[in-house]
Amino acid sequence: MKAPINIALVGNPNSGKSSLFNALTGLNQKVGNFPGVTVDKKTGSARISPTLEANIIDLPGTYSLYPKSADEFVTYDVLLHPEGTDRPDMIIIIADASNLKRNLLFCSQIIDLKMPVIIGLTMMDLAKKKGIEVDLAGLERELGVPVVAINPRKNKGLQPLKKNIELIAQEKFQSPAREFIDSRQLAPAVIDGVKAIFPVSSDYAALHVAANHEELPFIPANKQHDIRELLKAQNFNKTKVQADEIMQRYARIKHIMNGTVVETDPLQQQLQTERIDNILLHRVWGYVILLGVLFLMFQSIFWLASYPMDLIDGVFGSLGGWVSEVLPDNSWTDLLVNGIIAGIGGIVIFIPQIAILFGLITILEDTGYMARISFLTDRLMRQVGLNGKSVMPLISGVACAVPAIMAARNIENRKERLITIMITPLMSCSARLPVYTIMIALVVPDTPVFGVFNLQGLAMMVLYLLGFVMAFIVAAVMKLFIKIREKSYFIMELPVYRAPRWKNVGTTMVEKSKIFITDAGKVIMVISIILWFLASYGPSNRMEAVHQQYETQMAAVTDEETLTQLDREMQSAKLANSYAGIVGHAIEPVVKPLGYDWKIGIALITSFAAREVFVGTMATLYSVDAEESDATLREKMAAAKWSDGRPVYTLATGLSLMIFYAFAMQCMSTLAIVKRETKSWKYPIIQFVYMTLLAYVCSWAVYNIFQ
Repeated sequence: MKAPINIALVGNPNSGKSSLFNALTGLNQKVGNFPGVTVDKKTGSARISPTLEANIIDLPGTYSLYPKSADEFVTYDVLLHPEGTDRPDMIIIIADASNLKRNLLFCSQIIDLKMPVIIGLTMMDLAKKKGIEVDLAGLERELGVPVVAINPRKNKGLQPLKKNIELIAQEKFQSPAREFIDSRQLAPAVIDGVKAIFPVSSDYAALHVAANHEELPFIPANKQHDIRELLKAQNFNKTKVQADEIMQRYARIKHIMNGTVVETDPLQQQLQTERIDNILLHRVWGYVILLGVLFLMFQSIFWLASYPMDLIDGVFGSLGGWVSEVLPDNSWTDLLVNGIIAGIGGIVIFIPQIAILFGLITILEDTGYMARISFLTDRLMRQVGLNGKSVMPLISGVACAVPAIMAARNIENRKERLITIMITPLMSCSARLPVYTIMIALVVPDTPVFGVFNLQGLAMMVLYLLGFVMAFIVAAVMKLFIKIREKSYFIMELPVYRAPRWKNVGTTMVEKSKIFITDAGKVIMVISIILWFLASYGPSNRMEAVHQQYETQMAAVTDEETLTQLDREMQSAKLANSYAGIVGHAIEPVVKPLGYDWKIGIALITSFAAREVFVGTMATLYSVDAEESDATLREKMAAAKWSDGRPVYTLATGLSLMIFYAFAMQCMSTLAIVKRETKSWKYPIIQFVYMTLLAYVCSWAVYNIFQ
């Protein structure tokens, strides 16, 4: 069997590139980063034929070979680097048949790089609805490369595509025999000079090296100098050459389309997508519908997940009680029940909500509505120093701030990108969901609203909207202080509406749940076990004093009820004098103005590893201190009291705690990715300080208002 070949997938955004990648690779995928940048690198393996395997690289979408964002520069670098590790043996260009003129511009540029190329035409069904008919054989003849109609969402056209890949691999097809346009006549002396200095695949590649050599990291410094001298000597005008090139390409594209594409009068066509957009993008109703979609989304998260969560909570409570009864009463049993089982329960219980959240987000993306949200909010975003592209990172932040901050690299304007990075962690990510869920269940009554909705679901939505509102306020302030002057524009292609791919939704729900279990779960388990130790042991003199005090009292009592009460008091005294209790009481004066006791203070500290650790911390501390091992965590927290008998978790405390978690920067991973994206510790430090102060002040205010 031959060694695997490298195939790069390229194309305009929303052309179907990711769908083809998923169809070819299936589950054989992995995501990393391209060397030296934080841009996602999606790769996968595919079986092309019994004797041929391929490594598929899904390159970021781009409209042309004139890059403007970090994403587009990655594609540019991979295609031009003659000796790069990701250098493809062939390129599959995915082109939207319903927007063929625009897509052919990029196709023609790739063809002129003189690398083996196959064009996969997608959206043929949509083109047909628009009254567009494409002569595939004629188009193939004009372009000089194979053209295959594909529908990766329905696995159509994949076999002809694989057959063409195999023929190219067998060298029955070569690189394009002729150039799309005569690149050489644009700047002959410059092209010859660049080819003499640096090895390139074609005249057109030499033209791009001349135009963008300073942004191409693979060109050595000495050759950069030689190219600069060459361009100065030839008086090379990059803008004029690019303008001439684009004019020639569109002239040739127009000629090709006249002979291969039949298109009815577009004025006679009114697609269903346009009719839906008239409603969903309406200046008034569009925003009403958007709020309705978000409202239903958060109602669903709370309502649908409540049944499996109650079941899981009950199962782990019963399991802890059963293990306590079956196993002997010793430290190992205590570790198993109050450390491991309580820790695992704190992880597993939130899987239903995590899965539902990501499933709903995937549906919004798959149907095409997520892009409309960006369009709708562009005007609002500009008022606070952002643009419509900032919405995608902000909405992605509802899932996780780390990839959301990385998604901000699509924003070309540096000031808008920096502000987006600085405010994205204010979005309520899925790690906050466990905290919100348990606190809402404790302090917000399960009351119907208008006979249909639920007060707890409304509270959840308000918390998420609060993140957006505070993000806009902070962005407006930062707009005044960040002094970067750069023109801003917002261009986005709205994809057509499509039915969601339920298989894709299901796969995303499973994969995200796995990531939550493995990534967050490992941290929660480790901290749960460490906390169990810190909460179960303490300085020997203090622990012995507690033990002797209560042993003496219990020896003089015969009444069963009094013995039970004394045993409960002894467990609480041991916890208060443990290592965890000593640390907690030391920090309690700082958090008490917010309505928190020392146990919540410990949870705030451990949450800086990951916010969801709050629940694991509570599960461990209250398990160690619990009277009944089979009680659920919610029941244990509801029964918690201050020393004077007042309940710990009142409405004021619950709201204060939710506000703190809504605004505080409690995620080391997010701080690390901000440092990588901004290439400075200055911004993550500012972010940490302003978010912590904001959380403390707002929580203090809420506690005092509702107390």
